[in-house]
Amino acid sequence: MSTAVCTNESLASLSRANRTAAIPPAVRRGAWQIAPGEAMSLKARSASVLRVKQGRVWITPDATAHGPSEDIVLAPGESLTVAAGQRIVMEAWDGYGATYVWDPV
Repeated sequence: MSTAVCTNESLASLSRANRTAAIPPAVRRGAWQIAPGEAMSLKARSASVLRVKQGRVWITPDATAHGPSEDIVLAPGESLTVAAGQRIVMEAWDGYGATYVWDPV
């Protein structure tokens, strides 16, 4: 079960048949991909961890009562814990895209 709400509307506007065709093979194997130049917003429903499998991602978490927003770049093998209710904006750092997983803590 996904613990994030993707607020990006790119797949939401596709029909069910086209949505299945638009999902890359890595997603079907339990990972998600973000294309070069694509940005997405994710909001954690419960405490979660974002792990980068391939490529690098640039992440901007929303500011919280505990501190301001700071940009973060994660490389393969690195991870970020996201608190329940926290929103992050993520995009591929370079022109190659990235593959990541989003799991409960």
